[in-house]
Amino acid sequence: MADSPLHAAVEPHGHLWLSVEGKSLGGRGRFALLGLIDACGSISQAARRMGMTYKNAWDAVDAMNTAAGEPLVARTVGGRGGGGARLTERGRQLIRHFEQFEREHRRFLHSLQSLPGLGDDLALIRRIGMVTSARNQFHGHVRGIVAGAVNDEVLLEVTPGLRIVATITRDSVHSLGLEVGTPAFALVDASSVIVARDVEGARYSARNRFSGTVGRISQGAVNDEVVVDVGDGCSMVAIITRESARALALEPGIVVTVLFKASSVIVGVPH
Repeated sequence: MADSPLHAAVEPHGHLWLSVEGKSLGGRGRFALLGLIDACGSISQAARRMGMTYKNAWDAVDAMNTAAGEPLVARTVGGRGGGGARLTERGRQLIRHFEQFEREHRRFLHSLQSLPGLGDDLALIRRIGMVTSARNQFHGHVRGIVAGAVNDEVLLEVTPGLRIVATITRDSVHSLGLEVGTPAFALVDASSVIVARDVEGARYSARNRFSGTVGRISQGAVNDEVVVDVGDGCSMVAIITRESARALALEPGIVVTVLFKASSVIVGVPH
């Protein structure tokens, strides 16, 4: 049976480059250019094979010469061949050393795959690096999908005590590759979150309903930002009018209920 997305192998990747006293000497692209100059005996021919303009190739060579503090490429002018370029012995030495560095770098990256907990930590790093305007971001796994005529209902488990329901189109379910067990995240705009008090016995059309404690209130000129701790290390942010905050007598420590519609949830999958 093929591995599910939850157990897919994590493969670290990285780029290697060299520098001299803070000046960038280059990475794989520049050293490949040096190798082609050595093979072709010409910067212009090497540039064509690299898909670069002559100017960009020469600028790269000039930057490498400057960073190294000595010529890596020597140009020859005149003569029957019209001149050309050749690598100095120092240039050839650096290519050999870069290739050795790359081999060691690949071995190092390969060794990282055996580190315990690497997959979980990399997923956390991706979450931290995700930039979005939605104040509420919840990461978890799909625990259920209920098919509808046009829209499907997706159940996302964030923690054992927190599940979010989203209603999205069937096309979106297919394009995102959603199925039970798929890692996914839910985004909910703070302005879509309703804060309520004393809701015992009341009925609401909102599918997502969570009890929690007000942790913080940040007042604005018109609206207040209310942060509610809903347990399991999760919090939800709501933007409500100052008038509503006063009417609800909100303050830190007050028990409230936060609600939002399933249609207000945006579902995405990590890269």
